[in-house]
Amino acid sequence: MAIDEVPQGKSGAVHGIFQGIAEYYDRMNRVMTLGRHRRWCREVAELAAPPAGGSLLDLATGTGVIALEAARAYPTATVTGADFSERMLERAKTKPGADAVHWQLADAADLPFGDESFDAITEGYLLRNVEDLEGVLREQQRVLRLGGRIVILETCPPSGPAKPIVEWGLRTIVPLLGQVFSGDRSSYTYLESSTRAFESPRQVADLLIRLGFRDIGWRKKFFGTNVIMWATKAR
Repeated sequence: MAIDEVPQGKSGAVHGIFQGIAEYYDRMNRVMTLGRHRRWCREVAELAAPPAGGSLLDLATGTGVIALEAARAYPTATVTGADFSERMLERAKTKPGADAVHWQLADAADLPFGDESFDAITEGYLLRNVEDLEGVLREQQRVLRLGGRIVILETCPPSGPAKPIVEWGLRTIVPLLGQVFSGDRSSYTYLESSTRAFESPRQVADLLIRLGFRDIGWRKKFFGTNVIMWATKAR
């Protein structure tokens, strides 16, 4: 994506939301997960496991939490943090350790990297926000080297006996927290609705299999509302 290009359609709307919430994004993630968010990001980085001297791409890097965890965990690796929100990247670049990461403005649907450029890919809360889920995952498959691992942190639609209670909490509490802590109820109303409408881990896993990934697994977090998934590129 060119520096001066503004995304259109759903991408444009999502771009506007993340531009607007950049200033308080980290605070809201801490509040909404009761402090668990950074721990999950560290787990994502650890699961990626690029080889010594390898390369890791963190997509939808936002304010850079996963990318910075990866840079700390793998000091000999080249870590690139990519996002389509300029304001998110500006926040990321102000954090301690930011000089260890290469920050890149990029559209996940059209990555500006060559085939098989990275040994590992991580991402946080990207997939529920894209128009073409398969296309975005196909791009990741393209730039990932054979045998490389993709690790995904994503929201998860509620399921099981507690589903009505969890859905009530998402509909009610998340927008309320957005209003109280950021003065922005509408953005967090979108974020909770996109959580409830997104694919299940099983559906994402089936898509990854079709795209040539294997060794797929996942762990649900925080009453099943978040999930960490991983897969290895087999072809």
